Amino acid sequence: MSEKKLITILVPAYNEQDVLNMLYERLSKLINSITNYDFEILFINDGSKDDTLNIIKNLRNLDKRVCYLNLSRNYGKEIAMIAGLDYSKGDAVIIIDADLQDPPELIPEMIKYWEQGYDDIYAKRKSRKGETWLKKFTSKMFYKTLQSVTKIEIQKDTGDFRLLDRRCVEALKQLRESQRYTKGLFSWIGYNKKEILFERDKRAAGKTKWNYKKLIDLSIDGLTSFTTAPLRWSAIIGLLVSLAGFIYMLVIIMKTIIYGVDVPGYASTMVVTLFLGGIQLIFLGIIGEYLGRAFYETKNRPIYFVDTYNEEKETNIK
Repeated sequence: MSEKKLITILVPAYNEQDVLNMLYERLSKLINSITNYDFEILFINDGSKDDTLNIIKNLRNLDKRVCYLNLSRNYGKEIAMIAGLDYSKGDAVIIIDADLQDPPELIPEMIKYWEQGYDDIYAKRKSRKGETWLKKFTSKMFYKTLQSVTKIEIQKDTGDFRLLDRRCVEALKQLRESQRYTKGLFSWIGYNKKEILFERDKRAAGKTKWNYKKLIDLSIDGLTSFTTAPLRWSAIIGLLVSLAGFIYMLVIIMKTIIYGVDVPGYASTMVVTLFLGGIQLIFLGIIGEYLGRAFYETKNRPIYFVDTYNEEKETNIK
């Protein structure tokens, strides 16, 4: 008789003490009802400062299907996810947030499509409950911009909630950049994908860890990770501004030679100088973003350190 397939449910957690017990109750009820698979629930404690780690340890004492990876500090969700993929053992891995905005009850449907041969079954939001109009608008504009400048198809209104076949996991594990935009990496690796639509709920408890600063940082990572279009825009705009400046210079020279018109020009000179200076600083900033990414990647540092894996202190470096 063949052994059951193992499915890892990967849960990144940072200061999620208010929702972990609720999440475990729903997950355990679900996986207890699915008898033809084995499961492990792998929590990634991303340097939480509240009681998250102790709650996870208590859950493991109750249920040995619960495993945990305690990172040495807070690295951010993107790094926590690749750490979880490194330590996952399943034939498939399901990534789900701890806040219960993504309903675990979709997991059986994901497994069904996985058994039909799909490698990446991702959940697409039909609505975004609990989010402001501004957040929805900026998200829509970001995905629209990113899709227009990249050559790969970016999944819109799609988070990290998905089932990944082991070969997708192994592919993602090979991508070791430290400045990560995992939503784009899911698209970049390709493989056979399947979309599931669902209504996203509000957070079950606690507060979101995402603020506009973090969202802007993630957006910049997304743009600089998958396209060099901003550099090309800089060159094109710089060329157009230079051309306009050259034409304006010819106009001034012709007016002076033909009509003998003096060019008074202090105000106009200051406006042009400040405009060109601003354009140059913006372009230097764009170049700096790409240069900074190259700087971080060429250091070739490990992207995370692990304090403990379950009860054991970890010495392996990833």
